[in-house]
Order: sequence, then C-alpha cells, then structure tokens
Amino acid sequence: MELAKLKLTAKRKTICDKLGLKDSDDILSYYPFRYENYQVTPICDFIEGGNVFFEAELLTYPSTFRYGRKSRTSFKVLYEDEELSVSIFNRPWLKGLDIGDKIVIAGKYDGNHKITANQYYLKSIEEIKGIIPVYPSVAGIGQHEIRKLIESVYGQLTASLEDDLPLEYIQRHRLVDYRTAISNIHFPKSEMLLKMALARLKYEEFVRFYLAMELIRDEKVKAKKGKSFDERKLSSFIDNIGFPLTDDQKKATREILADIKSSRIMYRLLQGDVGSGKTAVAMIAFYANYLAGYQGAFMAPTEILAKQHYESINGLFGDCRIVLLTGSSKNSDNLKKEIADGNVDLVIGTHSLFQDDVSFKKLGLVVADEQQRFGVKQRRKLKNKGPDADFLMMSATPIPRTLASSIYGDMDVSTIEVLPAGRKGCDTYLIKENSLRSFLDAIRKTLKEGQQIYIIGAAIDHNDNTNIKDVRELSQAIGQLLKEYKVECLHGRLSDEEKETIMARFHANEVQVLVSTTVVEVGVNVPNATMMIIYDADRFGLSQLHQLRGRVQRGNLKGSCYLLTASKDKDVIARLAFLANCNDGFEISKYDLKTRGPGDLLGYRQSGLPPLVLGNLLNDEKISKAARADAHEIIGRTDDFECQNLIAKLKAAAFKKYID
Repeated sequence: MELAKLKLTAKRKTICDKLGLKDSDDILSYYPFRYENYQVTPICDFIEGGNVFFEAELLTYPSTFRYGRKSRTSFKVLYEDEELSVSIFNRPWLKGLDIGDKIVIAGKYDGNHKITANQYYLKSIEEIKGIIPVYPSVAGIGQHEIRKLIESVYGQLTASLEDDLPLEYIQRHRLVDYRTAISNIHFPKSEMLLKMALARLKYEEFVRFYLAMELIRDEKVKAKKGKSFDERKLSSFIDNIGFPLTDDQKKATREILADIKSSRIMYRLLQGDVGSGKTAVAMIAFYANYLAGYQGAFMAPTEILAKQHYESINGLFGDCRIVLLTGSSKNSDNLKKEIADGNVDLVIGTHSLFQDDVSFKKLGLVVADEQQRFGVKQRRKLKNKGPDADFLMMSATPIPRTLASSIYGDMDVSTIEVLPAGRKGCDTYLIKENSLRSFLDAIRKTLKEGQQIYIIGAAIDHNDNTNIKDVRELSQAIGQLLKEYKVECLHGRLSDEEKETIMARFHANEVQVLVSTTVVEVGVNVPNATMMIIYDADRFGLSQLHQLRGRVQRGNLKGSCYLLTASKDKDVIARLAFLANCNDGFEISKYDLKTRGPGDLLGYRQSGLPPLVLGNLLNDEKISKAARADAHEIIGRTDDFECQNLIAKLKAAAFKKYID
C-alpha cells in the first residue's frame, strides 16, 4: 500500500522518507539487523565480558567527566545486596534521579563489580525485558520511533496480509504463515517464535531469488544457428599453443566448444584463480569462432590490459585479422569501418566497444575479462551488437562451486581450479607496521639481482584525516631511499597515454620500482617483477589482495609479497594472517565472504533481482538448497494457479529490467 493511503502522522512520513521507505511493503520488510535479548541476569551469572541486564537501586548521584566531545558518566548501584560501579559513555544527561530510585541497566560486566552500560531505563524491568529488535537507522531517528512506525503499519494491515507462497510449500516445510512471520520478526515473544519467523522469511527470499534466476535463464535461452568449424585445424592450434593444457582447462574448453556448436546461445562464466590459464581457454574459443566464419570481441577493463592482450594474441591465429580499439586509438574511425565491413576477425578493446558507432557484420563471440568490473547494461550493450552471439565472462575472483551455482544460477559455470605446472607461487609476509625497515635488505637484494618491485598504496592524495599512505608521497620517499634505481608513480588520474608509457617503461625494466594504486590489480604481466609491497593492507579485501600479489607470480622465479598494516584490530590481523598463510584463491574467497559477507559479490548480480536481506548464501545452505529445488518445481507447474500467480508477480517486478 502506498504511504498516502496509510494513516501516518507527518513525523512518521518524514521518518519513512529519511529511511527510503516508499510503501507498506518497504516498512514491513524493514527487518531488524540484530536483537537485544533482555532477560534478567542474576549476579551469580555475571561473566567477565558477558552481557548483563538487571534492575538496581541508585546509591550515588551520577557524575560526568568530559574530555573533548566525549564524556563518561559514573554512579553506583545496589543489586542483590552487592554494590556495583556503573559507567556509561557519551550519555551525560542522567538527571532527575534521587538516591534510592530504581534504574534498569543493560551492558557488559567488566569484572571486579564494574559495569559498562550501553543502555539504561527508568521504567519497570517488567516493561522492558524480552527480545528487543534493533533496526538500521540514520542520525536523528531513534529505535523507539522506528518500532512505533512498524507497529502502526502492521496494526493497520494485519487483516490483509496474505501469503504469496503456494500453501503446499508452506505445509511441506512446516513454515508459519506470512502474517505470523511478520509479527514475530518485529515483535518476538520468544527465541523459538523468532527462529520460526526467520526460517519462513529466509525461505521466501530464496524462492523469489531462484525463481527470478530461472525466469531470466528462460528469457536468455534463445535459439541460434549452431557454429561449425574445422576440428582438425582447431586441434592443431591447441597442440601448438606453447604449453600443455591442464585437465581443468581441457574440461572448460570442451564445455565452451559444445556451447559454441549448440543451437542455444552460450551464457557461461569461466572462473579460475590468478594465473590459472583462463585467457588460453578464451583464445581457443576465439579461434573456433574464427574458423566458423564469425567475428569476436574481447573486452578488457583497462587499456593497459587490452594492449597486453593484443600484443600476446596478435599473430597467434595466423591470417586472422586482430585489431586493438581503445579510447586512445588514433585511427579509430578507419578501424570501426573495417569492423563494420567484416574485415576484422577479432577486436580487443575496452569500454570503447560499447559505443553506438561500433558495429559488427557478423559477431559470434563476446568475451568479457574480469566481468565484475563491467556493469550489466554495458555487457548487454556489447552482447546485443550480435543478437546470436555467444557470451563468455571470465573472473579471477573464484568462489566455491556450490555458491557459484547459486549466484550465477542464470548462467553455466566452468571452473579452473588447478594451476598450470611450473608456477612458483608466492611467499607472503605480514608486517605489523607501515614501514619497510624490517625487510629493507630483501628489497635491495631483489633489485640488485635485476628484478623489479611493485609498491601499492591505497590513496592518490594525502588526507590529513587519515594515516593512509598516498602513492605520490610514497613515490618521492622511495625515490630518495633507493636513489640508485628508477622509481615511477602510476595512478588513475594520469592520462591513458601517460599510464601506457610508464607501464611500457616498467615492462622494459627501464623502471625498477613502480609505486601504484590498484590500477595494476588486473592482468598486468611483467614476469621480471617478483616483489610486491602493499601499504595499508587492511584497507583491501582479501580477494583483492590475492589478485594484487598475483602480479608477482608471472615468471619462473618465486614471488614475495609484504602486507603492511598499522592496525591493531585483532580481526584485521587475523584476516591478513589467513591470507599470508593461504595461496588458494577459492579458500581465500570463501573466507572473505564469511568475514565480510557476500554483499560485494552479489552487488552486480542483484541488479533488478529480489534482494537477499535476511538470507545468506553461505550460512543458510540448507534453506537455500530447498528453496532452489522448489523454485525449479514451481516454474514447471504451469497449470497451478498459486504457482503462476507468484511467477506473475515476479515478472511484474523490477528484476525484469535485468533480462538481456
């Protein structure tokens, strides 16, 4: 129901506006992100560091100590004949209290009869105790106001809340009905009722998610004319590629070639760890596409990587005409005309390939390298330049198979897990300071032996409000420290021509130390660079750090990576220590997802898809698996009114815009 039709005060309408709640569905699905379980804690159950909740008698008047904008208010209370010292921070307004008054305290027990309170109440404990929801909020909006808003809307709509899920599936999994679930997630009377509400709402989220995936997949599965090519020429090409394929590469190649030959348009993700040989598989696909008489488009996220691909591929296919098309291409008009006329067999480029004035005569295969760096609309725009073109996306941020099949449910997934033989790997060291001093000798030794070094910073400019090392100052400081070597600075604000020149000089070993932001994260290939130093490593996700250190695993020598951090946070140190001891991209991705959540990974996948607010693809595997099987079943029940009604509502929803 629209906000205008709800009976809301002007203040509550303002709250809705600030929280981005546009209708009753938004309000009722504005779920708590945690709960405070206020159950009275007897003093005999106090555990140091544990949560406590109790009602006590005030023994001393509160006194407040201020330091800057912060404050600490302290007082003493009597609870079960024990005197306790209570401190509460940044709450200096405890006024109007008299000795002997009752006060309810919620907080942590610090030991030695000391309490750090995070909340206090002047009501009776009977009015407060229970499971209290805590909602996401913004400045100026209190938890009480959000609770009252949801309570008001629920009260107005209780009688009209109905299930979208078919009754059969609710009964099959012994789920509570929607009305009960909404009541118990916002106003839980017990942990058991809350658990039942969460199970029901998570299941429904997953069903909608997987139904959307199924519907998108059905839309994408279109007929095309299968491509045929000379198998002997392709086999000869593979035999002469310069190295033997791993079993995983062979399997991925078979899957992709089967898609190319089939009468169904290919939508496939090729995922594999850094250096696993995804590009080699893509080249085989391009050659098969060329032999079939079609054009190909290879899309890279940066000009540096696009040019690198061009230089390594050009001439590999014999008479195949390959061109590089980027924003800085000087003869772009002539190239575009040749592409449109069909005189170019393979185009390698960046975002320039999306432009309206780039057209193909017979586009048969599109490959997007590091696909997560391109938006859905961008990928679709290139794909639509060839209505029957096969589409292959590549990612070096691998995720476990079970999770990949959930997130990429509308695509087929090929995975390369085993690295090619001969990879020397990388030794990673965690340095608990933002300084080179503890391994300066190793730096000088690496440079003296003729090898090169990447130094990564998290910022381009200095910021007085943070202690983050910026690459411009780092470059100057490193240049002074290593005066006998050439040091250059690379970052995203340089022109494409400047970046290309610096990278060319680094590739040619005219620059020995490259101080850079993460612009070198993807695909840059300088085999002679064997050391990477990452300042403020705590500012990056583990998968990104793993990608970065992949730059020093390109040659025949073993690489080394130094993770520098000034953070004292135990969780941060634990994350970085895990990376230092693990070189498996799949395990790193899994750990990163568990500690940081799948939000970033799901970001672009969720464009237009029903969101996962309560459900978690990693932690709710059992519910997710059941919901996925049921979604597949619901799609097939074309004569069931309840199933088709749910599908119709999904089709009318915003996810439709995602469909290619």
